[in-house]
Parts: sequence; C-alpha cells; structure tokens
Amino acid sequence: MLTINNLTYRIQGRELFEDASVVLPTGSKTGFVGKNGTGKTTLFHLLQGHISADAGNIELNKKARIGAVAQEAPAGNESVLEVVMAADKERTALMAEAETATDPDRISEIYTRLADIDAYSAEGRASSILKGLGFEQDRQNAPTHELSGGWRMRVALAGVLFSQPDLLLLDEPTNYLDLEGTLWLEKYLATYPYTVFMISHDRDLLNKSVNSIIHLEHKKLTFYKGNYDTFENTRRMQMELNNKGREKALDQVAHLQKFVDRFKAKASKAKQAQSRMKMIEKLRPPAAMFDEYAAPFTFQQPKAEQATPMLTLDGVSTGYGDKTILRNVNMRIDPEDRIALIGVNGNGKSTFAKLLAGDIKPTGGTFAKGKKLEIAHFAQHQMDKLKPEWTPFEHVVELMPTESEARRRSRLSQMGLTKSRMDTLAKNLSGGERARLLMGLITFSGPGMMILDEPTNHLDIDSRDALVHALNDYEGAVLIISHDRHLIEATCDTLWIAEGGTIRELDEDLDSYQRSITSNKESKSSGGKGGGNKLSKQEAAAKRAEVAPIKASIKDVETKIARLKVEIDKIGAQLDDPKIYNGAPERLIALGKDKARLAADLEAAEEKWLALSAELESVERA
Repeated sequence: MLTINNLTYRIQGRELFEDASVVLPTGSKTGFVGKNGTGKTTLFHLLQGHISADAGNIELNKKARIGAVAQEAPAGNESVLEVVMAADKERTALMAEAETATDPDRISEIYTRLADIDAYSAEGRASSILKGLGFEQDRQNAPTHELSGGWRMRVALAGVLFSQPDLLLLDEPTNYLDLEGTLWLEKYLATYPYTVFMISHDRDLLNKSVNSIIHLEHKKLTFYKGNYDTFENTRRMQMELNNKGREKALDQVAHLQKFVDRFKAKASKAKQAQSRMKMIEKLRPPAAMFDEYAAPFTFQQPKAEQATPMLTLDGVSTGYGDKTILRNVNMRIDPEDRIALIGVNGNGKSTFAKLLAGDIKPTGGTFAKGKKLEIAHFAQHQMDKLKPEWTPFEHVVELMPTESEARRRSRLSQMGLTKSRMDTLAKNLSGGERARLLMGLITFSGPGMMILDEPTNHLDIDSRDALVHALNDYEGAVLIISHDRHLIEATCDTLWIAEGGTIRELDEDLDSYQRSITSNKESKSSGGKGGGNKLSKQEAAAKRAEVAPIKASIKDVETKIARLKVEIDKIGAQLDDPKIYNGAPERLIALGKDKARLAADLEAAEEKWLALSAELESVERA
C-alpha cells in the first residue's frame, strides 16, 4: 500500500526525518506513535502531498484514494447527514451525472459503478456511522451551523469514515469523542475493510483496533507487528538485547586495547598489536538504545487542610440563561475522593465541572463549599487564558514577582518544560506543552481539589503516564472527565455519570459500563424495541433510588470510622511517650478516658457499618 524510502525532511532547519524508510502493508491497521513534536502530523502532510520531502520518495498505489479528516469542519445550512453523504465524492459525482447523462452506454456504466460502490445503501451507512459517533436522528437532520466546534469535527470524522478511502489517515480521532464514541470507533476501525494509518496516544484504542505499530524515534521509522502492548514489550526486549550486545562489544574492545597499550612499543609484539588494532576497528559496538526523555508532572500539594465534606450539593440545578442543563443533583465530595465523571457528550459533564469550579452559579438547591477550598479547573477552552505573546517564563514571573530567576525556572521545570521551551512564545508551543504550562499555572498555589476536563488530548503516551504518576502523588481531591480509560482506571476509584439531566454515582465498574454500552448499541442496531427493556430501566432507576440513601449513610459512617481511628492513634502516640508519665496524673487519666470513649464510638460505628452493608447487600440482591 505505502512505501517510504530514505525520507529526509527539515522544517526551519530542524531535521524531523533522516533517511527514514518503512513499508505499510495493504489492509493493515497501523498505529503511528512517537513523542509530541517529532513529526507524525508532518508525515501525514507529506503523504497527502501538502508539502514536499527534501530527499527520498514516497510510493503509493496511483489508484489508491487517501482520506483524512478535513481541517475545516463543516458549518453551513446542509444537514449533518447530507454533509456526510457528500464526503463520498465519487458517489456524489455519479449521482449528479446520472440525472443528465443521455448516452445509453454511459448510463449503463454509471449505474454499474453505483451498484459496485453500494451507493443505494449510502444513507443507511452514513446514518449508522453518525449514530455510532453520538448523533441521534433529530441531530442528523439538523443543519451543521447549529453544532459546536467539537460536534462539527465529529461530522468531519464521520465523512471520511463514510467515504471509505483505500488509505485512511486519522490524527488523534478520539480527541472530540466521549467514551461511548471512542468504544464505537474502536470496533469500527478493527473491522475497516481497507488500510488504516492512525496517530493516537490512546493505549486502549491502539490495543484493540490495530494489528501493527510504526514508531517514530530519532528521526527514523520502525515497523512492529502486533498491538501497542506487543510493540512495547518487543521494543523493550530489543533494547535489552542491544544494550547487552553493546556492553559485550565494549568489554572486548577494552580487552584488546589493553593488549595494544601494553605491547605496541615492543618490536616482538608489534604485528600482534597491529592485528588487535584492526580488530578494534571492526568491532563497532551498536549505539545505545534508550527511551527518549519523558518530562514529569509535579503538582503543588494542598496548602490547607480541608474540611469533610469539601463540597455538598443538595437538589442543585444549573444551566445557561433560561436553559437548565442539570437538575436535582445530590452529591458530595470529600478531601481524598478520586472521581471519574463519564457519560455521553452533551449530558452536562463540563457544565458540572464549571459549577464546581465557580464558573457558573446554581439556579436552584443548596451548594455548599468549604471556606478554605481552592479549586483548580483545567479544560481545553481554557488554553485561551495563556497569553500567546508571552513565554512560559513571563507567565511565571507574574506569579513569582519577587523570586529569583533560578526559582522561577525551577517551577517551570516541574511543569515538564525544557530550558529552551521556557523562553518560547506560548503561541509557538506544542499542544502538549501548552497543556503542561496551563496545568502548572492553575495548580501553582496548591489547590485542595483538581478538576481536569479531557487533560490528555494533547499528551503523548509517556506524558500521559507521567500525568498518572503526578495525580497519584497529589493529596487533594480529583475529578476527571476523560475518554482515556487508562487514565481513569489508573487514578480513579469512583465513577459518576451524567445522564438524564442529572449526576449520580454509577453502581458498576468501567468494564461493566463498557459492556453495557456495547450491548445497548447492538440491541438498538438490531431493532429491539421490546417493553421489557423499558421495564428493566424503570426497575434499575427504582433500585438506584432505593440504594442511594443507604450508600450515602455507609459513606458517612466510613468517614466517621476513619476520623475516630486517627484520633485514637493520636492519643496512643501520646500514651507511648514516656515523658507523659512524669507529668500530672490528671492528664494521663483524661487521655485514658478519651481513648476508652473513642474506642466505644468506633465499635458502635463499625457495628452500624456492618448493619448498613448487610442492608445494602439485601436490597441489591432483591
């Protein structure tokens, strides 16, 4: 399908590819991975002929159709469905010609070709793709100018999928998708009938949708068979074998060099020394293989101890103007909570994040927030808060006006920015670098809670891993909105879902939720409309309503148990100190009484927890 031979390309004097070669087999599903800024998107531009290589060549079947998501998302009066169907230019042209053609032979050719490309099922196929990407029927028939930028990008993605090019180029296709859309795309790409070449940093997508990986590193392209996990393991083994071979070769060189150094001046050994020198020249140790540096994230720890709960919402409603997006929200957040908020786009996830962050106000109910609580809110639209004509260093100077340059650069280094990038204008930073800078700035003063809305969109895989480590080291509360399942599973222990105009806790894990999404979509696509499904949803809603207060009581008791244990440990530490026995006996007696009282309270709380747990188990089993 695609052969790249000795490709060299430079941009502004910086070499992105140097004698890079690779072959992409026909029909392969290939993930394209590498660090941010190494040239992955540039290669796509080279493949499409938007720019020309400095040296080398790219060989592609002349008849092959290349398809990529349009940079400009549609925004006109045409309906979403019409825009997607128009993306198949051959079908559109043939249909138009069929209306005006008069030559019988040409008419026959047109209708034969329309049959070959399955043109008459086009509307059904386009509608199915749009549904998979989250467009219900009413939205499919709406004009594209009514859509937000993110939804228009989904239309552009649907268009290229519908056109079914021979070589499908996708650059981070999940950036505008929710978890549900990502799961659908995962299955769609795995069964795509032609060749796929996809830039992605989503581990799950790369594990389930591709059967090969092309890795861009050190200006070279390397092809690996298998999914991402297989690539990672294969590369790790190659690095270990290569580096062991290098060590062995270096040992041989050192041994030979000792002989040369010892005997090169002796006439009797001169020939042998010369022979050893030739052997050293032939023994070229392989270059050391190593991972390219992945800068860490470091978040400032909460500067103030937070009350429990930090946030409570009792019957809260919110929205924009006269439009209510969320209503009757009853939730609470405690200092060490790790929450992932999931749900279909458009159901209020980002609205809820803005409410918690104070960007919008509640329109009903009671919303209580701890007095000392500072919340850091990261969202893609907040990238606009960066000053494009300022460098990262200038952004930090504003927050550290009296500090030394060394301390300012140290803080920037904690954000994962190299020295050269610290002095680069924000508008010239990569998307990943801007995301790092913004996260560093919003957490600068040590917030008690972080809200991250799609934080991984511009991060490569190693940077995503670094983000996971930083979040797990952070001691405050975290709420994450993300389609990145690896991030959710590695950092969160509670799932909340936005659906039906409210927010609730999800009574299942992520795997179960994914299975339910898949089964629901399969049920809908098979035309199932039985009343039994409706009844089961009503029953599930009733059961959730029944268990919710029990779960809330259990959480309250668990919080009390944790607090009692801390207080008992504090008294225990005082009683373990020998000095206390040299003081007033009244103090010792008071501590003993306090410990006994707390121990009794703890025992009562634990008994209550057992009773509530048994009640919950009984209700869930019923």
